[in-house]
Amino acid sequence: MASRPIWRGQLRLALVSCPIALYSVRQPSEELHFHFINPKTGHRVRMVTQDAETDEELSRRDLTRGYEFKKDHYVLLDESDFERARIDSSSVLAIDKFVRADSIDPIYYDSSYYMVPDGSGRDAADDVFVVLRDAIAKTGRVALSRLVIARRERAVALMPMGRGLVLHTLADTREITAPDTLFADIAADPADKEMVALAVQLIDRQTAKFDPGDMQDRYEARLREVIKAKVAGEEIQAPDEGEDEPSNVVDLMSALRKSLGEEKKPAKPKKKAPAKRKAG
Repeated sequence: MASRPIWRGQLRLALVSCPIALYSVRQPSEELHFHFINPKTGHRVRMVTQDAETDEELSRRDLTRGYEFKKDHYVLLDESDFERARIDSSSVLAIDKFVRADSIDPIYYDSSYYMVPDGSGRDAADDVFVVLRDAIAKTGRVALSRLVIARRERAVALMPMGRGLVLHTLADTREITAPDTLFADIAADPADKEMVALAVQLIDRQTAKFDPGDMQDRYEARLREVIKAKVAGEEIQAPDEGEDEPSNVVDLMSALRKSLGEEKKPAKPKKKAPAKRKAG
């Protein structure tokens, strides 16, 4: 878990509350990082922060934030200005209502954070947290609230996870592209029932438990092999793509049956029975 919480405040349901802390679900990974290099010299390129008008080179720590209220005119803001903009959800996570988990379309889920009691040892605040966690779990519902994080108020969803809770920020509807135009040309008529039944069989056959290991970045693993080979001055061949390239399916029913291993094989010709000898 991260050493420092990204948010501290109160979790509140009606008149019941307890101090909580949020920690980012994601941690710095050992993913590959690349730099821009001048191929002529082999030197790394340095990105410079400079004044757009005077070209003066500046340090980021000396900069302040500004809002452009009209073309090339900015109002400068410091930390005290942001502090004056605080609202209740800056420090209190008040649960507004509860909904069924399946009523939230997955496209709205954004970032995730672990929620834990903010304190040490078992105390009354910890008991409140545990009661709320178990009550939410028992109902099978999701708690909705609002939270100011990274200078934005976000709608959030809370749900039990192990001994704690997990908070998901939800995307604003204005950030979601409506699919109407993209989906408009898709056929509205239902698919052939027999082919759907075959597709369901195929889905059932390949259904298994979710395994986090399935999300491993295989491309990065392969890219590491390429880098290792280049460092060692070795050649590495691109993988043979083979002949299993996607193609237009002319006979969908045949393709589904083939996927299930049910493709009808040509019937074998029946052997003729030996002719009976006549009694002499």
